[in-house]
Amino acid sequence: MQKRLRQQEILKLVRSRSIHTQEHLAEALGRAGIEATQVTLSRDIRELGLVKTPQGYQELSSAKPAPDVHEMANEFLLDVRLAQNLVVLKTTPGSASPLAVALDQTDWREVVGTIAGDDTVLVITPDNASAKTFRTKLQQR
Repeated sequence: MQKRLRQQEILKLVRSRSIHTQEHLAEALGRAGIEATQVTLSRDIRELGLVKTPQGYQELSSAKPAPDVHEMANEFLLDVRLAQNLVVLKTTPGSASPLAVALDQTDWREVVGTIAGDDTVLVITPDNASAKTFRTKLQQR
């Protein structure tokens, strides 16, 4: 299957229904006669600019504005750990990205930037004091 056709089908699927995992995406593609590995789907998701939201994968341009950081933290956050000016946020599996997007869209001066994995968000703050302030602000839920 050509990449372009597979990616067009992925966009059709995420636009028409809630797809919450790559496994569900692979199953839906399989029903459409398109086989794809998890590695291929990860690459397609990244190239298409899809983000994982509580409603499932969505196009970044059509994704709804990120929910309130406190709502996201209430739903996904499991643990907060400080490492000097770095804050490590542990989330439920697959939930780091939406939390990072919500943090990136805040105007909190303590957040310089974020890096998200599957269940971990690294929040970079300017200094140790800012990291402590950030943790307190985030935990005021």
